Amino acid sequence: MEFESAKSLLERDVSANELSVEASTSATIPASELDSPVHSSVEVLTTTTTAALRSENNDDVEDMFEQVKMILRKRRGWGPEDSLSHNDLDLLGDDDDELVEEDDAGCPLPSTPEDTQLIEAEMTEVLKAGVLSDEIDLGALAHNAAEQAEEFVRKVWEASWKVCHYKNLPKWLQDNDFLHRGHRPPLPSFSACFKSIFRLHTETGNIWTHLLGCIAFIGVALYFISRPSVEIQTQEKIVFGAFFMGAIICLGFSFAFHTLSCHSVEIGRLFSKLDYCGIALLIMGSFVPWVYYGFYCHYQPKVIYLSVVCVLGCLSIIVSLWDKFSEPALRPLRAGVFMSFGLAGIIPAVHYSIMEGWISQISRASLGWLILMGTLYILGALLYALRVPERWFPGKFDIWFQSHQLFHVLVIAAAFVHYHGISEMAMYRVTVGECAVPIEPITF
Repeated sequence: MEFESAKSLLERDVSANELSVEASTSATIPASELDSPVHSSVEVLTTTTTAALRSENNDDVEDMFEQVKMILRKRRGWGPEDSLSHNDLDLLGDDDDELVEEDDAGCPLPSTPEDTQLIEAEMTEVLKAGVLSDEIDLGALAHNAAEQAEEFVRKVWEASWKVCHYKNLPKWLQDNDFLHRGHRPPLPSFSACFKSIFRLHTETGNIWTHLLGCIAFIGVALYFISRPSVEIQTQEKIVFGAFFMGAIICLGFSFAFHTLSCHSVEIGRLFSKLDYCGIALLIMGSFVPWVYYGFYCHYQPKVIYLSVVCVLGCLSIIVSLWDKFSEPALRPLRAGVFMSFGLAGIIPAVHYSIMEGWISQISRASLGWLILMGTLYILGALLYALRVPERWFPGKFDIWFQSHQLFHVLVIAAAFVHYHGISEMAMYRVTVGECAVPIEPITF
């Protein structure tokens, strides 16, 4: 009750500008006021409440609460000077005898319990009621309200987001200006990003092409590796495993990047780097079986070429980790880096042809399949770099048959062509058997 009175007095006094600045900002109460009559206690409570509401220091506010408790504990009853006068008694009726008796006995402040624990409980209730907590909990309440509002807006946004035009995208999401409509807005939630794979937008085709390709290669790899050793030796499983691992990582990282690219700048940049690293790993993994079976009986060039492939792959990964490497303006550079890495396979192919002859290259080393694989990779890289066909028909291939989707399809096709080619090379080696001449050691 005292705090309700204090609050009403505070509102009245503040609105009338009757409280001085010194009283409103004071953090202490004179000792004389602690022993003042009950009606003065309300004024003291008003002053304390005003200071508590205006103070920005939590320590000062806590001190004021303690002083309020002291006021309540040290209050005294009504003295003779506080009793009703005879004039007032004349105005009382018969029904006011109880009030007179209460006045003579001296009663404490109404609704103020004498027990210390009850006082503490009442103070707690006052705080819960928010009489003195406006300034104390304002920051926490505002922060909590902001978090709840943000969570609410996020959930509503995730459930109702719509595709937007390229011009309405933030700069970090603008990649291909020939794709006008159907872009995802920023979705700063992993669940929203993964749910978006079931929505129709510019990344739908990119996501599903490599997701299905990744699943397909996982199935092929599990089937191949699970075959009994009498059918496929462990050594062959390891060699093919390098190719399977590169393909699965490449397609998996690509799927993850196209799914999460709209999450945020940091997440998009991270998975963009992983995507390019996956391409380098696919090229490295593709080299391993071909070099292994092509130079099966020539140990020295086999080790040299495999070492060179590993070095080039590591260099490609290092370049992929460069922050600017994923910028749209450097799209031709990205295509050039990976094309150059892939075309490096021409050197061991020519070397093999010189040693074994072109006929052997075609029949034993599956040259035809390797040429087809390289053609598909190069064609996909060119479409990606030139952004064809959307460059010729802007806004017509926003959802389907855009350059990046065609690039994805060609990559998967090239990977399966390569798998068929190295399978034929492995079959030839199994049919022929061991090398006719001993494998020469490395000489320097």
